[in-house]
Amino acid sequence: MERKDFHPTADIFPLMQGKEFSDLVADIKAHGQRDPIWLHPDKCILDGRNRYLACMEAGIEPKYSLWNGEGSELSFVISLNHLRRHLDLSQRAMVAANIANMGEGRPKKTPQICEVKTRDEAAEMLNVGTRSLDSALKVKREGTPALIQAVESGRIPVSSAAELADKEPEFQESVVERVHTGVKLTEAIRQTNHEMKIEAPELPSGKYRVIYADPPWSYGNSGLDGYGHAERHYPTMSIEELGKVGVRDIVEDDAVLFLWVTSPMLQVCFKVIEAWGFKYKASFVWDKVKHNFGHYNSVRHEFLLVCTRGSCTPDKGELFNSVVRVERTKTHSEKPSQFREIIDTLYTKGKRIEYFSRATAKGWDQFGNEPE
Repeated sequence: MERKDFHPTADIFPLMQGKEFSDLVADIKAHGQRDPIWLHPDKCILDGRNRYLACMEAGIEPKYSLWNGEGSELSFVISLNHLRRHLDLSQRAMVAANIANMGEGRPKKTPQICEVKTRDEAAEMLNVGTRSLDSALKVKREGTPALIQAVESGRIPVSSAAELADKEPEFQESVVERVHTGVKLTEAIRQTNHEMKIEAPELPSGKYRVIYADPPWSYGNSGLDGYGHAERHYPTMSIEELGKVGVRDIVEDDAVLFLWVTSPMLQVCFKVIEAWGFKYKASFVWDKVKHNFGHYNSVRHEFLLVCTRGSCTPDKGELFNSVVRVERTKTHSEKPSQFREIIDTLYTKGKRIEYFSRATAKGWDQFGNEPE
């Protein structure tokens, strides 16, 4: 059988992979080729690459039809595939990204596609939002081949893949491999984070009177994989791991702990408080103004628990409102500076350290992976 070339327009849709392609080969062997393979006037395949490859695999002579040239190659290919293939939003976004990339970096001798569409036109043709298209373009630009294929096959949503594209190639590959084995995406990210996370630096020497902590809670351990998607942003830790981070070894006999916790982790966080040698006393509530995902309500708050070891009442008698209203930023897990100012006002004496800090602060030591 004569081998045919593929027209560039045909490449906007991904080829079938694995079981999907094997099923097509088996179906053609059993029932023959139902739909024709469409040829461009220059004799290359305009539509039907999967059927063509399946016929070659099955040892069956392909059946062809010649496109009459009416309209455009692009519109023709999209209309046929829309009718024949059931693509989800993410898969359509990846196709739109292929259309939006048409003409970019193509060798001059390569057959040109008749239409080069703008970003907005490509999104409209595949019925996807521009945000989804931008995510797909990022995946195409920065994702590994395995990540791209995972989105094209419908295994990973394009929005999640765009976040993964920020990670190192090894990280992307590990997540995709786990997803292929049947592990849920959030759990695959959590497992990869734990496998590749940077070892925490050594604790500073000395004893601290004031502890400020924003732990990387692992929601996977509480059956709340979807809450906040923390695992997508940083290596998370289980309750058992958090209990062993060595706080007891660096605090004074009389010390205070300010601990950030979200509603889903409120009950289990007391195991960490106890493991660190503290007792719960009071709490602040951060009113974030903007709402956030929640299983039972629209969450717009977070708790800052006040816990003590020994006797450690504030150095100043000033009473702050227990509810602090500050609109949250777009940065995941970023906390308002107002809370640190409250702590500095209430406790003026003794050394202070921030656990799991994500930025430096004057007068504070830091313990964590992120601060410069």
